[in-house]
Amino acid sequence: MKFKKYLVVLPGIVLAFVLYTLSEGFNNILGIELLGYQKSPISTAMISILFGMFFGSVFQIRDIFLRGLDFTRKYILKLGIICLGIQLKPFEFLEFGKIAIPLIIICIISVLIVIKLLIKKLKIPTRMAYLISIGSTVCGTTAIMATAPIIGAKKNEMSYAIANITLFGILSMLIYPYFANFYFESEPMLIGLFLGTSIHETSQVAAAGLIYDQQFNSPETLNIATVTKLIRNTFLIIMIPLFAFLYNRGRSVDKKFSLINIFPYFVLGFVAMIILRNTGDQIFSNKNEWLIAVESIKLSSKVFLTMAMAAIGLSTNLKEIINMGFKPFIVGFIGMATVGVVCIGTIELYLKYFN
Repeated sequence: MKFKKYLVVLPGIVLAFVLYTLSEGFNNILGIELLGYQKSPISTAMISILFGMFFGSVFQIRDIFLRGLDFTRKYILKLGIICLGIQLKPFEFLEFGKIAIPLIIICIISVLIVIKLLIKKLKIPTRMAYLISIGSTVCGTTAIMATAPIIGAKKNEMSYAIANITLFGILSMLIYPYFANFYFESEPMLIGLFLGTSIHETSQVAAAGLIYDQQFNSPETLNIATVTKLIRNTFLIIMIPLFAFLYNRGRSVDKKFSLINIFPYFVLGFVAMIILRNTGDQIFSNKNEWLIAVESIKLSSKVFLTMAMAAIGLSTNLKEIINMGFKPFIVGFIGMATVGVVCIGTIELYLKYFN
């Protein structure tokens, strides 16, 4: 009987996986075959949620899939975030950490202040603003997916926030490499710090670094941008519990509020993966089996997260998204601009007083 109980989620999980496969194939055709990149700069997760929204709107999702899609949104999503920790190697960050960490902290605080003011001014939903702010400051889509269940965000709010972050992330990915080369006068370290701090998605940062490398022959910039972005991603460990606390504080009516009650315990799994990666690198530094295991977990993370996005897309009501209006996009644009301006200002202060 228990086995049958778990079998009911299987159709929805399979449907999400099929949509992931379609999204991955379409992304490779679009980014590699048509645009000519070695690796597509477009987020597969974004394509997956768009496909999901399209198919969910055109076809009525049968009841047999609903429980599995709900399971994918809630649990496979968290499993994907846990597996994401395997790609982070904090011991490699020491070289740039002295500059990158203060830079990232200042950008995060600045965006949170600006968006807090915009919530009151534009009267947009608080949950939406939280999702856009964490997506703008930490790691784009992944941060939004990790934060949404903690603050009780609706599927439509999550979809809107991801579309918002992806749009402005792609714009900055295409514009910032050329702007940074002009403004920072071809200085690889400063350009890498700027790209790694100001662009939302890890894939977009890598693409921007690659664009810069191909245009201006600077592989060093690509490496610095990527490492800076990975440092930024580690702030997910701090920001998710912080957002959980800030959002839920004062909202509990029936029971006394406690951080323990709303703490996202899957973050501990994320931290455990980081520790596992660094411990494994020390013990099995040059063993192929360990490298294969790491790559397998990285791939699993991508698959799980993209499946979750497909499930969210299939469950999203497009009419409700349209009814949300354009104001959240204003917040997304201002968030992107704030990160860029604050990043430049902080780098200038570093050059003037600490270099």
